[in-house]
Amino acid sequence: MATDILDKERQGWFQRLLAWREQHVSERTFVLFLAFIVGLFCAVAAFALHGIINQIGMLLTSSFNEKTANWLYLVYPVVGIYLTSLFVKYIVKDNISHGITRILYAISSKRSRLRAHNCWSSVIASAITIGFGGSVGAEAPIVLTGSAIGSNLGKLFKLDNKTLMLLVGCGAAGAIAGIFKAPIAGLVFTLEVLMIDLTMASLLPILISCVTATCFTYIFRGSTSLFTFHLDAQWMVDRVPANVLLGITCGLISLYFIRVMTVCEDMFARFKDKPYVKLAIGGVMLSLLIFLFPSLFGEGYHDINLLLNGATEADWNGIMHNSLFSGHDNMLILYVLLVVLAKVIATSATNGGGGCGGTFAPSLFVGCFGGFLFARLWNYYQIGVYVPEKNFALLGMAGVMSGVMHAPLTGIFLIAEITGGYALLLPLMIVSVCSYLTIIIFEPHSIYGMRLARQGKLITHHTDHAVLTLMSLDSVIEHEYTSISPDMELGKIVHKISRSRNSFLPVLDAGGNMVGEIDITKIRNVVFRIELYHHFKARQLMTQPEATLRDSMPMTEVMKVFDSTHADWLPVLDSDGHFKGYISRQRMYGMYRKMVADMSED
Repeated sequence: MATDILDKERQGWFQRLLAWREQHVSERTFVLFLAFIVGLFCAVAAFALHGIINQIGMLLTSSFNEKTANWLYLVYPVVGIYLTSLFVKYIVKDNISHGITRILYAISSKRSRLRAHNCWSSVIASAITIGFGGSVGAEAPIVLTGSAIGSNLGKLFKLDNKTLMLLVGCGAAGAIAGIFKAPIAGLVFTLEVLMIDLTMASLLPILISCVTATCFTYIFRGSTSLFTFHLDAQWMVDRVPANVLLGITCGLISLYFIRVMTVCEDMFARFKDKPYVKLAIGGVMLSLLIFLFPSLFGEGYHDINLLLNGATEADWNGIMHNSLFSGHDNMLILYVLLVVLAKVIATSATNGGGGCGGTFAPSLFVGCFGGFLFARLWNYYQIGVYVPEKNFALLGMAGVMSGVMHAPLTGIFLIAEITGGYALLLPLMIVSVCSYLTIIIFEPHSIYGMRLARQGKLITHHTDHAVLTLMSLDSVIEHEYTSISPDMELGKIVHKISRSRNSFLPVLDAGGNMVGEIDITKIRNVVFRIELYHHFKARQLMTQPEATLRDSMPMTEVMKVFDSTHADWLPVLDSDGHFKGYISRQRMYGMYRKMVADMSED
């Protein structure tokens, strides 16, 4: 009783707060305040996640001998995946994988509503996975966390769907800005990857979130960044052919990344109901790969920094420490090539086996190693003018990220900001654009959007398509209908017509399956002839609909069916063929026009 009274008092206090806010604080000002709060929480989440990962990694590997292979690499990743799967199964009790894809799905289908546990569950799960050596990135989990914080703050204060979408974008932008201390990249990432349209109403909140997250990250972690880079040599026009070829190469590497990831995901999906089989397969694959190539342990940022800051062969050979290749300096090229090929498999094995992490960091890792390999081979075979290998390692990071994420601007600004490599801005543009132009020949959607694109649930910057994606089929179905049986006589049909609100009567069998329909306008010649009421039955008067719709069809397909049939009403069936209701062309287009008008407002 006391608890119930306390809950009512709290609800009353919160309702008074909401009422005060609506009276004294404008919607726009309040959104700006929430953007600041979202940015602060994103910085805190990013700081906590990287702190936990670093502590676990130091605890597990501090005693390793750099000059020899370490058998514990066979054990740690499996333990991490197992602990993560237990955490997800028994504590979270929900699927938290594919963080950025889940955000896109929430925007497309859930009106930007993310579950409350996403504010913390991905942080803990990914910290366990990566800390124990899982070959994935922490960025996607933090982006999901930031977006969930924005979504749940919006729900808490009962904001509309359009504002919720903006706060989700603020969370994603703040997360990227906080992790990398890159506010411009955070803004561009939200526009390119999450497809949040840039308007005057959305620009300022997203910028506030980015700047806030970046500033608090500097307070928490100081001026150090994830990567350090010092320009080896100034860029020259003579290197344009090498930059273009590197961009094309990065596009092909991105294609390999996406295709292998998809194949591995499909393989693990076959064991969806067998978690221990997935753990065994993923754990064995990951452990063996990390044992052979320790560079695959965790996010791999340590080895990225080795390649970006190396000045001598001894520096670059440091990436082979702890491996069977250690001491064999002549095998550096082979080692780098194998790591590039194995990283994608290791990432897939981590997530497929039950771990939690994203592909953001793996794309940076593969790009860095791929760019270094390209430059080493270019110089070895003296294809053209000498190219600095550390510079090309940096350019490769932007190239593969641009290709995998289909986000060239994000790749350009992120790499420029996190490394201070603005002197390479032009070659960054060349490589990123060439990579993007190469990948879109083979893959029209990013690694995040391709799953939703197959289902017709992906938001794009095309307003018409975005509106159709956001429209819910259920919201336009007329669920109130008057059905008749095939053997119903005309007299009873006339009685049903008097109660019907539309001009169609579905004819359903005993199982609820549609066998036809009666168009009232087509039976006027017999409706008023009482002497025929016992001579005609529904099966004699019904006709087949011009087309039928499935409740799983995307709205783009629904529109195409209406356009091709010129029908005013079409029936909707579920996956089992049972009748659900009718869709009116007039109602559907009315809702469509309203949503287009709403999205066009700044």
